[in-house]
Amino acid sequence: MSRLRLAATAAASATVLLVAACGGGGGGGEPSAGGDGYPLTVTNCGTEVTFDAAPQRVVLLKSAAVPYLQALGVLDRVTARAGQYPKEYYDAATQTALDRIPLLTDKTDTSGHLQISQEVVISQQPDLVLGEVDNLSRDTLSAVNIPLLEEPAMCPDSTSTPTFDDVYAQMQSYGRVFGREAEATTAVTALRERMTAIRSKVGDGSGRTAAVLYPTVGGGTTYAYGTGSMAHPQLAAAGLRNVFGDVEERVFEVTVEELLGRNPDVLILLYGDGDPRAVEQALTGLPGAQNLKAVRDRAVLTQLFNFTEPPSPLSVDGLERIVDRFEATS
Repeated sequence: MSRLRLAATAAASATVLLVAACGGGGGGGEPSAGGDGYPLTVTNCGTEVTFDAAPQRVVLLKSAAVPYLQALGVLDRVTARAGQYPKEYYDAATQTALDRIPLLTDKTDTSGHLQISQEVVISQQPDLVLGEVDNLSRDTLSAVNIPLLEEPAMCPDSTSTPTFDDVYAQMQSYGRVFGREAEATTAVTALRERMTAIRSKVGDGSGRTAAVLYPTVGGGTTYAYGTGSMAHPQLAAAGLRNVFGDVEERVFEVTVEELLGRNPDVLILLYGDGDPRAVEQALTGLPGAQNLKAVRDRAVLTQLFNFTEPPSPLSVDGLERIVDRFEATS
């Protein structure tokens, strides 16, 4: 069974890494392993996580890892899942595999955060949990010897600027964790080929401006995405310029007045689940929003959240959707 080793100091951390890797060293967050691949130590959200063997009983608490696991051929190792898994994300084979996995709960609070008890997750006896939620932290699980991995871009203290290279790196990292390095290499090659085709199609781009927003359905705050989000490189790859490219934050509150001041040519509206028409209405129904150029020109695309964030193969899918929607109208 996998185990989690936490190091309280730099010295202890180095000792753990050397022991776990049977004398091998790993720096800069790179995985470290012995000659047969295990024990394997990876650094995730600043914490070292050690696996004695490839995980066989995985619990999913977020959907972001699904395309990675499917590409590696290990989705059948997921014994339980919780949260939202919109069908629009998946091809038929992936959806069939997901349907076979028991759903513990899909209940979320008003902000979309999963509501699940630690007892329910622990009772599944997982050797890996994917995705951290508010009431079930890494520390809680490590206390009962269950390792957790979070998507790097969603780490609480992440300050890195995401790129599509992060998708390739995460695929390779999961490949090492699950003992599927050859499959990871094949998957990365296919993703790179898709990105090459997109760049060829986009060329120098349209020069149009864009904003990626997350409206609150039913009234409330509208959020925008800056350079700290995957939305920024996604817009750039689509040949669009992020009007919030001067904001380093990943996500932040924005008013209609500020949107009017920047007046993007294109709007991409993200949402977690539900009716995309309600998501669009949540923005266009705001006072003054009808004066936005993108609204007047009907240059608005609603897109499920994981088609943009965090960096994953779905971000490439989302990029293709953006290009297909706006390239023809440029």
